[in-house]
Amino acid sequence: MAQYAILIYANDSAHGANATAEELEPHDRHAEEVVKSGAMVAAFALHPVATATSIRGDVVTDGPFIDAKEVVAGFCVIEAPDLDAALEIARRNPATQQGGGVEVRPVDSGFVKAPPVEG
Repeated sequence: MAQYAILIYANDSAHGANATAEELEPHDRHAEEVVKSGAMVAAFALHPVATATSIRGDVVTDGPFIDAKEVVAGFCVIEAPDLDAALEIARRNPATQQGGGVEVRPVDSGFVKAPPVEG
């Protein structure tokens, strides 16, 4: 089955320090639905954009790489049989109804950190 990255764009992270349970509920519910469907591979909410640090060449600056109204607030990787199925899952992300949106891209390659070997 193919993997797809879903980049979640919003005004900022829904998981900021002042986020209320009411604000987080639609995001948590959506994540739980994707997990229960068996499609979720991994998901991460990012800290607010104010915590970003960017590097261009040898220059390190505070702030996001691109100054934009919407920023990458989080991302997940899902498994789906095809792009249409991935788009159907992504379409239900609450960010799409809260002034933000999502971008769906096929995953080309990657790796998962292996657990430490005991011995």
